[in-house]
Amino acid sequence: MEVYEVKKVTEPHKISVEVPGSKSITNRALLIVALADGKSRLTNVLFSDDSRYFLNALKSLGFEVEVSEAEKTVTIQGLGGRIPCGKQKGQALATVDVGSAGTAARFLTAFLGLSEGRFRLTSSEQMKKRPMKELLLALEELGAVIDYEEEEYHFPFCIQNKGWKKQEAVIDVEKSSQFLSALLISSVLSKQDFSVSVRGTHGMAYVEMTLRIMEQFGVNIRRDNGRFWISKDAAYRPMDYRIEPDLSAACYFYAMSPILHVPAVVRHVHTGCMQGDIQFLSVLEDMGCSVKETEEGLTVYPPEHMLSGGRWDLSAFSDQALTLAAIAPFASDTVIMENIGHIRYQECDRIQAILTNLRAMGIACSEENGAVTITPGTVHACEIETYEDHRVAMAFSIPGLAAEGFRIRNPKCCAKTFEHYFDVLEQSVIHA
Repeated sequence: MEVYEVKKVTEPHKISVEVPGSKSITNRALLIVALADGKSRLTNVLFSDDSRYFLNALKSLGFEVEVSEAEKTVTIQGLGGRIPCGKQKGQALATVDVGSAGTAARFLTAFLGLSEGRFRLTSSEQMKKRPMKELLLALEELGAVIDYEEEEYHFPFCIQNKGWKKQEAVIDVEKSSQFLSALLISSVLSKQDFSVSVRGTHGMAYVEMTLRIMEQFGVNIRRDNGRFWISKDAAYRPMDYRIEPDLSAACYFYAMSPILHVPAVVRHVHTGCMQGDIQFLSVLEDMGCSVKETEEGLTVYPPEHMLSGGRWDLSAFSDQALTLAAIAPFASDTVIMENIGHIRYQECDRIQAILTNLRAMGIACSEENGAVTITPGTVHACEIETYEDHRVAMAFSIPGLAAEGFRIRNPKCCAKTFEHYFDVLEQSVIHA
């Protein structure tokens, strides 16, 4: 297995980087423009394993898709909810492979499960283990018929719908808010007024993002007390749309500021960003950093002395639990991350990944009832196990910039969202 050796930064300079477009916004926009009636052009598109699976899925379904990775653009001819692939009586109209892309898996399953026709969906072994049942149960209630090829309520399966049975759904989001976002985006396929009721509160910042993007494309959803209403006349309009920089990726570089004691700016990231991970900057402020809006982008400045410890609820931006865990050993006091139990069900069991890698670094830590407690200490050289999880690889590269002897196993797993992460790290931080 390939291993990347993180080089300790001995002469740190101001960090100034540009990160790819947002994965979350890219994949939402790809489905929305396919549902729109007309041609749309997306710019600053993220090209990664996840988005390429999504693009290939749309091509498999017969959509006209023009891609320029060099210019970071995608043009798609939407058909107002119609799926262009031809009719094949009794057989799947198309086979769609979602790989390990959770957003593609959930969003495309809802799209196809609410559309006329029969479709086959396959995935990677990793995605076969991730939660899908809550979404699939909701789709069955709405009229989808699903034939499972292996384990029930997991990939692979064939899905078809010959007509909606109901005009309301209930969805549980405790394992993934993507279930709700998936239903909301494809709710425009309904021929009648439609409503979705939600159980749980996990990941609602991502749902807020979904609603904002839907609104930008012309679909407004009324909501009240955990229920969402979509009008039968709702329809997406085609448009040119620029995708924000990926805040999840930006946060790794912001977290380097207090570790290396230098300012860090991520270009084109500004106040008003719709991504929930912007809340991580508030955590850094609580720990003693300062954040200022500059023309170049939001800039994080390190604290005068050490990072402060503290207790934070990360339920609304849980991708940053790994990032906070990676810098917690350098704090002056204990760091406690609460309400992150659901991250056990992401690309890997991220709680176990946090505990295993911190202990390999020589850092005491524990978990109880979805909360992780980390006691700062001296970081030792170690090899980071990534569990094929891009966010584990990127987050746990950060302490290696301040401590000798960090090795990252399987660094290519970053291709899921940020395939050139380690190149950017070397050019903009290590050898800046």
